[in-house]
Amino acid sequence: MLYIGVDLGTSAVKLLLMDGDGTIKNTVSRDYPLEFPQPGWSQQNPEDWKNAVLEGIPQLLEGFDAGQVAGIGAGGQMHGLVVLDSSGSVIRPAILWNDGRTAKEVAYLNETVGREKLSQYTANIAFAGFTAPKLLWMRENEPELFGKIAKIMLPKDYINYILTGVHCTDFSDASGMLLLDVKHRCWSKEMLELCGVTEEQMPQLFESYEPVGTLKPDIARQLGLSESVKVCAGAGDNAAAAVGTGTVGDGACNISLGTSGTIFISSKNFGVDPNNALHAFAHADGNYHLMGCMLSAASCNSWWQDKVIGTKDYKGEEAKILPEKLGRTHVYFLPYLMGERSPINDTNARGTFIGLTMDTSRADMLQAVLEGVAFAIRDSLEVARSLGIDIKRSNICGGGAKSALWKTIMANVLNIQLDIPASEQGPGMGGAMLAMVACGLYPTVEAACEKLVRTSETVMPDPELSALYETRYQQFRQLYPALKDLFAAMCAEG
Repeated sequence: MLYIGVDLGTSAVKLLLMDGDGTIKNTVSRDYPLEFPQPGWSQQNPEDWKNAVLEGIPQLLEGFDAGQVAGIGAGGQMHGLVVLDSSGSVIRPAILWNDGRTAKEVAYLNETVGREKLSQYTANIAFAGFTAPKLLWMRENEPELFGKIAKIMLPKDYINYILTGVHCTDFSDASGMLLLDVKHRCWSKEMLELCGVTEEQMPQLFESYEPVGTLKPDIARQLGLSESVKVCAGAGDNAAAAVGTGTVGDGACNISLGTSGTIFISSKNFGVDPNNALHAFAHADGNYHLMGCMLSAASCNSWWQDKVIGTKDYKGEEAKILPEKLGRTHVYFLPYLMGERSPINDTNARGTFIGLTMDTSRADMLQAVLEGVAFAIRDSLEVARSLGIDIKRSNICGGGAKSALWKTIMANVLNIQLDIPASEQGPGMGGAMLAMVACGLYPTVEAACEKLVRTSETVMPDPELSALYETRYQQFRQLYPALKDLFAAMCAEG
């Protein structure tokens, strides 16, 4: 049998076709636009996601027996607010995970409602990208549209809704809404009341590997598939990517260098960082995880190369960075191009170069960008270490992980072994694996991972280089506290 994985990303949907043994049969990618109507705002039209998926799946199946497709599973960008009216029509563009318009609402939730109460209700505090602050923003700024809301969901849930007609979500994705009682795996009545919405407006909750329904007849005809194809609840992109890299069970770690950057630590037990610097979320395997998320990771590299120096020759630029320069330059980069989430939670933070001199080269600045992202990932790793979590190795995935140089920097900045999955398909592969469990091919997510996930290589840290980066990291971590008040003052000026 065949299984379709959907990776609903920020810039494109990536679709893959996989058999039950984990062989990738075909992949298709379809782009869609991203809107920035005001500085710091980020939104998309859900209809663009719908069209990309419905047009992409027939393309994915060209040359294959569509009758062999048994299930579909999606991993999707988290936190985006998708709202429908009573007729099932989209009310407004989806406000995305990297949107920063909710600073006022975040301050209200964290300072007035209080971090302690939020953590009690949801196991997390408010961040600008989360869904609850967006509902508050919409209620305040678009009251007429807010009054029309009949259904609230997340981006990949909209795709499942289109495919099945079922208003659903899964626990991993719902964890990032600040509306879910993560510990008890149910909607938080207190948070729903705070946001002025009802449980009837919220999607039905499922485990990621549970089937939510089958294809609607008209959708099945359009896609050329059987109406019996099962659609599973799927997962937030980071949880789906974790499944795709085998980061399940207890104490496993995955680092993702995508548009955003994450460090993801799976656990069989529920736990909360007392300072809420890391997110405490449900995992797609039915358990839990801690996650640190930075808003700009591989996007820092593309910003520097595409927009600043004007090149697409990423490998050529990296080749100019001499191995003997690693850990030895004095140029630093703060990777806060969209503000920052974990662990500083500061929408005012900004990207910053520091330490430039007359002999600073273009290669030095690129090196600083790559190192700055690694240092910021380590900030979250240090929070996990402070909780007594001993991470000695991690999987690594995402577009940035295709760079051998960046993987070397990451391994030595973090001073851990990095395992590279043999199949780098991220959330799409995780989605297909969840569909396999939903269809009964594997009894559990962990069983699917044990069978299907393999490591192609391991990057080992070098003791001498790690020691150099240890010194540099201790300097890096002093920069943001020194600039925090200046960032706030600059943003207050408008």
